[in-house]
Amino acid sequence: MGAPTEHLDLELAGMTCASCATRIERRLNRLEGVTASVNYATERAAVDFDPELADPGDLLDAVAAAGYSAQLPATAADERPGDEHLDAAALAALALRERLIICAALTVPVVLLAMIPALQFDRWQWMSMLLATPVVLWGAWPFHRATWANLRHGTATMDTLVSLGVLAAWAWSMYALFIGDAGMDGMRMRFELVPERGAGSDAIYFEVAAAVTTLILLGRWLEARARRSAGAAIRALLALGAKDVALLGEDGVERRVPLEQLAVGMRFIVRPGEQVATDGIIEDGRSAVDMSLLTGEPVPVEVEPGSPVAGATVNAGGRLVARATRVGEDTALAQIARLVEQAQTGKAPVQRLADRVSAVFVPIVLVLAAGTLVGWLLAGEGASFALTAAVAVLIIACPCALGLATPTALMAGTGRGAQLGILIRGPEVLESTRTVDTIVLDKTGTITAGRMSLVGTHPGAGVDPAQALRIAGALEDASEHPIAAAITRAARAADGDRTAVEGFENREGLGAVGVVEGRRVVVGRAALLAAEGMPIGEDLREAQLAAQAAGNTAVGVGWDGAARAILVVADTIKPTSAAAIADLRALGLRPVLLTGDNASAAQAVARSVGIEDVIAEVLPAEKVDVVGGLQAAGHVVAMVGDGVNDAPALATADLGLAIGTGTDVAIQASDLTLVSGDLRAAGDAIRLSRATLRIIRQNLGWAFGYNVAAIPLAAAGLLNPVIAGAAMALSSVSVVTNALRLRRFESRRAPSGA
Repeated sequence: MGAPTEHLDLELAGMTCASCATRIERRLNRLEGVTASVNYATERAAVDFDPELADPGDLLDAVAAAGYSAQLPATAADERPGDEHLDAAALAALALRERLIICAALTVPVVLLAMIPALQFDRWQWMSMLLATPVVLWGAWPFHRATWANLRHGTATMDTLVSLGVLAAWAWSMYALFIGDAGMDGMRMRFELVPERGAGSDAIYFEVAAAVTTLILLGRWLEARARRSAGAAIRALLALGAKDVALLGEDGVERRVPLEQLAVGMRFIVRPGEQVATDGIIEDGRSAVDMSLLTGEPVPVEVEPGSPVAGATVNAGGRLVARATRVGEDTALAQIARLVEQAQTGKAPVQRLADRVSAVFVPIVLVLAAGTLVGWLLAGEGASFALTAAVAVLIIACPCALGLATPTALMAGTGRGAQLGILIRGPEVLESTRTVDTIVLDKTGTITAGRMSLVGTHPGAGVDPAQALRIAGALEDASEHPIAAAITRAARAADGDRTAVEGFENREGLGAVGVVEGRRVVVGRAALLAAEGMPIGEDLREAQLAAQAAGNTAVGVGWDGAARAILVVADTIKPTSAAAIADLRALGLRPVLLTGDNASAAQAVARSVGIEDVIAEVLPAEKVDVVGGLQAAGHVVAMVGDGVNDAPALATADLGLAIGTGTDVAIQASDLTLVSGDLRAAGDAIRLSRATLRIIRQNLGWAFGYNVAAIPLAAAGLLNPVIAGAAMALSSVSVVTNALRLRRFESRRAPSGA
């Protein structure tokens, strides 16, 4: 068998229960070189196939051979991904609602006539027949049609059970009305929670046939609404983004065009209040950009020339000019939507048990219903009672709840995660979050900002600190070193005027030399200043040693033959890191700081955020060994990182969390991606994953428990088919409604509704 090398997501139509999904999945997996997973809740099939052994046409034919239909996903040239599928689902739900309203209007009088003797006029049974028959034949037509299609393919589904149950109740009633004793003697009808034993052949059940049809239509309509609600977050993601863009030509002329005409390298304008059209780099202007739609962060991010921006975010301040770097399916928004959709098509290990049960569920129920009918007849009970019990067995059974238990929870959980800037790669991840007890954190870019900043200026005797910063900033403006950039930014923030530098010389690994304001200036390590005849004096020595003890970088500044100031530069700790560590501890996790930096710097950062366990001076290749060592000691390890050197450790850990502001390599190696750079999202991600797993287990427990309890009750003749129909309809609705609770999951980073 060939190894699958290509991936395709098929949009399916015609499924009505979990058994349908299992049937399509089996049919696809019979093809050579194909591995498929079908999701009933999302109505999609995720297919990996070897193009040398199968092609998309073969996949579509296989679905058709199973009695269903499929279509290839929309391309970039079509409408936005998912729109066509979602519109079709909305139209189907609307048609179901219209059918339900008409059936309900016809069913209510039938049930009232059966239940209330005072309403029963002469020959009222004929009125019941006239009202119930359209419900049974037209209202339940989707069930009958699906049953016939399945029979032609030699299969049976939930529709088969419903169709048989409804038609059996209606046909028996027609027999009793036209041929049996009831038709001759005026009939009697009963509506009881528990059918009366020994009932003769004259009982009619028009109200059963009509009420069961209406209740199941109600259940499916409620289920369809709830499933669309579960997928609301991904639809919101797909709907985000500008529809047109203000292009800025090389001649400076602005013209507004459809978004599809925007290409990489083009410049575009974003006015205050407008959405950023696509991913890009700011070339002109300063503003604050609201990133909450993608990251869940409530506070707008300041941007300036050189800052990256993502499509679908909102410009909250001044006019911006940006150059497009990614468009279409390559944008951050498209990648997030794609990751969420991929996560929703996966299956947790526990769901595969439910799938195996669903595959044999309907045949078993058919056998049980037939056994119930024959058993009661052999026991001497009347045909009416035996038929009632058999119909109740057909109606009460429900594999749909089993099929919906996992995917609806995944839809709601991953969708809510996307709103909060948390991407869950798949259902397999959820188990790891439950058992994690240790979380290893990279320092740079994870706990710290990953960007050097000036944190202190210590002038010598008689030196103006503003003058020292201005002169150092002027010299460092000509350098590209991260430390130089930090000093330059601080100088510009303090004094916007740029001072020219002459004769700039970069001294690799030491610093820089040049002429500023007519003075020969040296900025860099103490060794460079000493070599230039400007050794660090006693008045600056204490500041230098204190900076080094704290794990920071001390930069000397000298001119006119003497060292004049010490500038302290550090990779600043993110303001939310301490709160994030406290949150992780509250979740029962032991935080461990893992870094390649020196021990003093690592200890200083650890103390600031509340971490006790520190592993410092570790080479990138050794991070994997550290994670493996913790696992060997019996710990279940989560790893948080953002860099290329974190990717192997992220992949090795039981649970990998990548900071989304980091590298693509780290993100690809992780199980959870935190789109924002806020470490508090790690706690949110673990809580959300655990909550999703908890909902899945609750759903599966209810679905299994319902069927284990309900089918024996029905077989024992203890349930009226109408009650059975209501219970069956509500079983699926309850599972989906329980999953929808995940939409109310709240982040610890933002106020309610973030």
